[in-house]
Amino acid sequence: MQRQQARVGWAFVSPAVLLIGVFFFVPVLAGLLLSLTDFDLYALGTPEVVRFVGLHNYGATLAGQAFWNALRNTLYFAFAGGPLLVLVSLGAALLLHAKLVRGRTFFRTVYFAPVVTTLVAVAIVWRYLYHPRYGLLNLVLGWFGLGPVDWLGDPHWSMPGIIFLSVWKNFGYSMLIFIAGLQNIPEERYEAAAIDGAGAWQRFWHVTVPGLAPISLFVGVTAMINAFQIFTEPYVMTQGGPLRSTTSLVLLMYEEGFRWWRMGAAAAIAFLLFLVTLAWTLVQLRLQRSKG
Repeated sequence: MQRQQARVGWAFVSPAVLLIGVFFFVPVLAGLLLSLTDFDLYALGTPEVVRFVGLHNYGATLAGQAFWNALRNTLYFAFAGGPLLVLVSLGAALLLHAKLVRGRTFFRTVYFAPVVTTLVAVAIVWRYLYHPRYGLLNLVLGWFGLGPVDWLGDPHWSMPGIIFLSVWKNFGYSMLIFIAGLQNIPEERYEAAAIDGAGAWQRFWHVTVPGLAPISLFVGVTAMINAFQIFTEPYVMTQGGPLRSTTSLVLLMYEEGFRWWRMGAAAAIAFLLFLVTLAWTLVQLRLQRSKG
């Protein structure tokens, strides 16, 4: 009987296991093998010229300044944009979860709209907002007596400009997850805290924050993983400039693979990025476990 149940179970999961194996594990294994070769443009027509080079691609990538510059930009984006995305999402969720707010459905739709809007259209609008002479942001800065900022042309301001765009476009998704978490916190906890004399901040810190701990961990981990994979925003807005100040690891990998056709080097960058992302995810899980 148990053997028959096991066969039925395998029959149900086998299509999913087959799809995961074909579309995930096989490409990962192929990418790993590719990173150990000198596969380039010439190998597309004559595969027999491909040579096994071992860890040469990894060594050459780590020895190049371009990789460390892209890693620095990626870490800058991840550690500034990731936490900012979580804070903005949580703040918007708290506002829309408040009992005094009217039109919640309307505002949820408005805030979520950028998530489903194509980034190319968004980038065109934001390029006008960032225009150093006619942009809306510089107009607002002028109201406070501040000078104009060349958001996309100044190497010091280009990455903050990319971060603001990314947070605005993506915070709606995390906001909905936080709202779902807020709705699952029992109202009795807030009532009991209020009876004990807890103020608004104390109720937030001692009831809301612990109640959102699993949600915060999920949002934080996924936000950082997505931040490490930043590509579309700098590709569309700045092409990695000015002076390579917005070139991320994925954009560098794209350039190596599809601009210079050094597929082996591109695959090596992909696996180095995977190791960086995996290491930080394990650190986040370890920190959360120690707090628990």
